Amino acid sequence: MERLARRRALVPEITYPEHLPVVARKDDIAAAIRDHQVVVIAGETGSGKTTQIPKICLELGRGIQGLIGHTQPRRIAARSVAERMAEELGHPITGERVDGEERPVGYQVRFGDHATRDTLVKVMTDGILLAELQRDRDLRRYDTIIIDEAHERSLNIDFILGYLKQLLPRRPDLKVIVTSATIDPERFAHHFASAAGEPAPIIEVSGRTYPVEVRYRPLERLSPAGDLLDTVDQVTGIVDAVEELWTEAGSGDGSDQDVLVFCSGEREIRDAADALEGLRLPGTEILPLYARLSSAEQHRVFSRHAGRRVVLATNVAETSLTVPGIRYVVDTGVARISRYSQRTKVQRLPIEPISQASAAQRAGRCGRVSDGICIRLYGEEDFAARPEFTDPEILRTNLASVILQMISLGLGDIARFPFVDPPDARQVTDGLNLLHEIGAIDAASAGRSGQRPRGLTAYGQKIAALPLDPRLARMLLEAHDNGCLAEVLVITAALSIQDPRERPADKQAQADQQHARFKDEHSDFVSWLNLWRYVREQQKALSGSAFRRMCQREYLHYLRIREWQDLHLQLRQACKTLGLQPNQSPAAPDAIHQAMLSGLLSHIGLRDPERREYAGARGARFAIQPGSVLHRQQPDWVMAAELVETTRLWARTNARIDPAWAERLGSHLVKRTYAEPHWERKRASGVALERVTLYGVPLVAGRTVGLGRVDGPLARELFIRHALVEGDWDTRHEFFHANRRLLTEVAELEERARRRDILVDDDELFDFYDARIPESVVSGRHFDSWWKQARRETPDLLTFTEDVVVAEGADTSVSADYPQVWQQGDLQLRLTYQFEPGADADGVTCHIPVEVLNQVRDEGFDWLVPGLREELATALIKSLPKATRKHFVPAPDHARAALAEADPTSGQDLVDALAAALRRRTGHGIRPDEWDWTKVPDHLRMTFRVEDRRGKALGESKELEGLRRRLAPTVRQTMASAAASLERTGLTTWDLDTLPASFEQTVKGGRTIHGYPALVDRGTSVSVQVLATEQEAAAASRLGLRRLLLLDITPPWKRVLAVLTNQQKIALGHNPHGSVPALLDDCLAAAVDSIVAESPELMAGASGTVRDKQAYDEILRRVKQLVSARVIEVIELVEPTLVAAREARLALDRLSPAARAMRDDMAAQLDALVHPGFVAQVGFARLRHLQRYVRGILWRAQKGPDDVRRDDERAAVVATVEREHRNFVQGLRPARVDDPDVVEIRWMIEELRVSLFAQSLGTAHPVSEQRIYKAMDAAEAR
Repeated sequence: MERLARRRALVPEITYPEHLPVVARKDDIAAAIRDHQVVVIAGETGSGKTTQIPKICLELGRGIQGLIGHTQPRRIAARSVAERMAEELGHPITGERVDGEERPVGYQVRFGDHATRDTLVKVMTDGILLAELQRDRDLRRYDTIIIDEAHERSLNIDFILGYLKQLLPRRPDLKVIVTSATIDPERFAHHFASAAGEPAPIIEVSGRTYPVEVRYRPLERLSPAGDLLDTVDQVTGIVDAVEELWTEAGSGDGSDQDVLVFCSGEREIRDAADALEGLRLPGTEILPLYARLSSAEQHRVFSRHAGRRVVLATNVAETSLTVPGIRYVVDTGVARISRYSQRTKVQRLPIEPISQASAAQRAGRCGRVSDGICIRLYGEEDFAARPEFTDPEILRTNLASVILQMISLGLGDIARFPFVDPPDARQVTDGLNLLHEIGAIDAASAGRSGQRPRGLTAYGQKIAALPLDPRLARMLLEAHDNGCLAEVLVITAALSIQDPRERPADKQAQADQQHARFKDEHSDFVSWLNLWRYVREQQKALSGSAFRRMCQREYLHYLRIREWQDLHLQLRQACKTLGLQPNQSPAAPDAIHQAMLSGLLSHIGLRDPERREYAGARGARFAIQPGSVLHRQQPDWVMAAELVETTRLWARTNARIDPAWAERLGSHLVKRTYAEPHWERKRASGVALERVTLYGVPLVAGRTVGLGRVDGPLARELFIRHALVEGDWDTRHEFFHANRRLLTEVAELEERARRRDILVDDDELFDFYDARIPESVVSGRHFDSWWKQARRETPDLLTFTEDVVVAEGADTSVSADYPQVWQQGDLQLRLTYQFEPGADADGVTCHIPVEVLNQVRDEGFDWLVPGLREELATALIKSLPKATRKHFVPAPDHARAALAEADPTSGQDLVDALAAALRRRTGHGIRPDEWDWTKVPDHLRMTFRVEDRRGKALGESKELEGLRRRLAPTVRQTMASAAASLERTGLTTWDLDTLPASFEQTVKGGRTIHGYPALVDRGTSVSVQVLATEQEAAAASRLGLRRLLLLDITPPWKRVLAVLTNQQKIALGHNPHGSVPALLDDCLAAAVDSIVAESPELMAGASGTVRDKQAYDEILRRVKQLVSARVIEVIELVEPTLVAAREARLALDRLSPAARAMRDDMAAQLDALVHPGFVAQVGFARLRHLQRYVRGILWRAQKGPDDVRRDDERAAVVATVEREHRNFVQGLRPARVDDPDVVEIRWMIEELRVSLFAQSLGTAHPVSEQRIYKAMDAAEAR
């Protein structure tokens, strides 16, 4: 009672300003408040309802049992209303409060509580009242609540109205007064209807306004008949409207005739300002007004002025600010309306047509000082078609913050909460999903959009206790865990206020230059920290006034800086109450960004380099705002503090991130999909490729992960099948290797026998392991752990026996007809078997170490192994032409009988032995060319595989000689490595003791390398090398000896040139060598060769190679003695040949185009005879015939065109012989190509040409096609 008496005594004398419209309705209002729990009072701005209604409540005795709570949507309004009321009541609240001073009116805003225990009327922001609900659920401190400016329908206002609707039945003593502009007050009345459905009473109070004339000037200009004459843009419409209004101006200085133009945004304001400046209206000032202007620029709008003004404003001037002196309004009819996108889950700022209520608010701005005119840049029909009211904020924003408070307050099912306008269920779902994203609720609660959520998580309880947007509050909790709370407090406070960095329109470059100091190249968030540290340093170093001047000079908004610091302090205190302590040492940027990311998981983006934009959550595509430090860098991954859609979706305040952070922080949100499960030997487990997405953004693509944690049964199956059944596992377990050995032995039996019925299939082996291994074993690591214990109890549990691996009833006996070694002389070559039809190595493979490749003779392999020989013989008989094959039917019987007579050790080829045996049996012969090996299945021909010391295959082929040619460099390298002590280079004279005839050395593995040392011509020197075969060594040594002798003698050119005639010298000039010296060197080489060939007694062995210095010195002596005369002899043979060649070429050039084929044939023949190096190649002994061959070409060129048909017939004969010769040479071993009997056949073909085309020149010996073919057969048989 004493408290109540004291509070009654505090009520001051109450008076009312008579000029306010609300005073005229004072008694009606008082009666309504006295008789009803809820009253709605509607009145325009200026009616006095905001300041007078609390006084009416005091007069009614309210404010005694509890406070009169009076909410305002903005802090500046709360302070100014409280000061105005206190002044009217005679108890001002400005200045220092002295002891005992009564202050019945107080106020509380975010950063200041100016209410005391004696306060009767407490003016506060709606956010303060919401915060008090956390501590005082029934608002017991209050006996009256006044909700002012309810028509703004902010999120807080709608939530408070809904909450009060639920609270009133529990607090029948509580009075609620809702004040609103004249915008749809009935909605509030019906919201607070009684249980009987009777709406709350509405008392309307008129404002202090003058008549307003509305003129419609649509941008589409029509003729009186309704035809479209012209369409102008918005800027032109504004200019036309301002010019029209200027004609309405009255007398005076124009200060009360200002024009307020409503535009949709800053860009539109700048465009209109430029156009109006161009009009050069006398005594007129053009001023912009929008939220991001500096405080100084905003104050210009409200300051006293002379002359006229055109104020270009956004919808901030519609209700939030009252611009004085406005008589005229130009309404463009559009505004940027913040809307929440259901698709992208971000806030959009599209330009939309305003509602009829907003249009009325805009028109009402020009009826405050005198009669006004409002020009609308749209038609009257357009106005009538627009929605009556603007959607309340609750229908166009994310509801996460509201839902968080509702869950925290335990307000029950969200769908049943009495909102004035219930939000769409999808909005509720999105709000719940955002709370789930930041970990405030669990997944089960997020899915209960129409039901009571289960409650907040530990994170959610702390987020609800922090006076911040839920995203930012989540960042603070993560920052505490990351040790970077000090830094994140600064950043979250900055993100909660308007940017303190000012950027005046006329000084943007200077402002950007000042602010560039604070930029961090990788993060806009760290830029905030840099600015904060700078401001703190300056604040410490400067006085208060100097600091203000510094802020102004460096384009920093002083009041916003103070607001930033105040909010930081408040947040720091709030964190302290939750036990969150700021870190003392500086945090790393990565830690800071991970904390920020915890609240921005749906604001990440992956760069799309092709489209130069980012792929964001839920299919959104956004670009980095130009003002961001990352605008030019475009890193692969970014996070954005805000995604706002204007002309496009822009990311504001950005930083680069590591996608691994998002995967960790969003572990409760990411979706993981797995593809391509497969076995990986190195990991000894099944693996899969993991794809991790967060809201559709791929964080990870193709990461290899263990399959055991994804699909245990499949991982176990892969382990058993690949590791144990197929043996694709690196392990030391004894049972494993014993099982592999047994399987290999049985598999080899199958390969050798070419059967697939001995070894059981993989499924049976799988079943064996599957029955014995526990289901928990899904990888090699799991197996090792289990087997460590299991083998002690049953060591043979997993060991195979023959009964396990051999199929039931299978014959496992394999005869010696499938040997595992091929014996050739002292060489033993390993044989393996493969039963895989179609594979290159199907059949028998002979493994040849590269060290002995040159020692293996291509003999006997055509007989194959005994076990396949009968099948091979049968296939060969079936390959015969039908006319021949019919004598040997049935082929298998004849093959078996012929093999019984044949002897594999005879040295004969298999086909020769078969032909002989079949002839004896049937009397029918088989020509060698009738056997067709191409029709023999591949598995019946030996495969040769050459391997290095480690068993790695160097080459594989069915043709041994072709394989030997292909691997000749490798063999040469092997020889050189083994014979490094013997080989030499750079010899220019004989300084060897002896040149060994052969070389042998045993290498690792017990193999013996056989080689043949040779002298090898290197052009300017000679080297000693070990070659693979004796033939190669002999051929190389002949050239090497020649080069050594040439290097050891002085060419006799002076003597030779002295005896040559001028005609001979001229003839020698027409050579193919390119120069006479080159031709003479060729002749000298031929002379040396002929002298060496005449000294066979000095050659060692059949190879004809000089082996010691004594023999070499003797040959050198003979060469020096005979070379001059021999060179002259060679030249005397070469000179007429060159003359004949020149004549032949001239004759060929004279042939008509009709004889082109004939000319081409002769030209090719001439090039093959006379070419660079031809003298030494032909040799001294054959040079005398060369002139005849060339003369034969000349003869044919002269006579052939006379009988072209006959020439063609003879040319066809030669072409056939040459084709057979090419095939013959290709089939020879490389070492045989230069043997005398093979070389002789080439010259027999030249003799054949002479016999056919120039018989009168004669031949050196009888020659014919048949003789040439017989020579080829004889050479092949060697």
